Amino acid sequence: MNNLKAKKRDNRSTGQINQLRKSGLIPAILYGGKDPNTKISVEMKSVKNILNSDSFLSTIVELDLDGNKQKVLPREVSYHVVSDEPIHIDFMRIVSGSKIVIEIPVQFKNNADCPGLKKGGVLNIVRRKVELKCPADKIPESLVVDLAGLDIGSSIKISSVNLPQEVKPTIADRDFVIATVAAPTIVKEPEKPAEETPAEGAEGEAAPGTEATEASAGSPPKDGEAPKKDDKGKEQAAASKKPATEKKQPEKK
Repeated sequence: MNNLKAKKRDNRSTGQINQLRKSGLIPAILYGGKDPNTKISVEMKSVKNILNSDSFLSTIVELDLDGNKQKVLPREVSYHVVSDEPIHIDFMRIVSGSKIVIEIPVQFKNNADCPGLKKGGVLNIVRRKVELKCPADKIPESLVVDLAGLDIGSSIKISSVNLPQEVKPTIADRDFVIATVAAPTIVKEPEKPAEETPAEGAEGEAAPGTEATEASAGSPPKDGEAPKKDDKGKEQAAASKKPATEKKQPEKK
């Protein structure tokens, strides 16, 4: 159980509260039970030692308020939007016999003795916290899940977790899953497409095998340029194919 020292405070204005924070204290409120709400302050240094724990909001703290010790439960923490430093904490008095609803973190043990993980399986955590209804003075610090002997495809449900007496999950209509040991997921890289042989070479170059065809075809003559031999030959061939013209008969007188 964690211990915290606290002092009563009577700060009302924003300036007084800011000055309190500058002196290394965090303003807080203590409520619950038959006693009235009490404004208190706790040391920033002492709170930081336990604040970073996942189970801080479900851990019973013994608060020493000016020599009067009492068990309390942190219920809410406010943080500065820029510095992310805690600026206010709500503590609830624990009244013996009362029941509260609280989220308890889940812890996993014996990972090295889990056959499914040894085969390359993956622990798929469905719920990192479970909401429980339990006596205020019997709050478990965590729910422990034993992974020893679990193979790939195993499913861990709330019924397989040993809960303390009088502690029950708030979800009572089904045996919900906390985690599974899933098969390894292998991402296969897509195959690269085969490189196609380009029909043409580099820009400005003729493709192989086309030089002869283009050379034989010839190119049109430029303005003022005599046709090439190949072109003359084509003209003669074309002329020889034209039908012969008939000779005119002399007119009779």
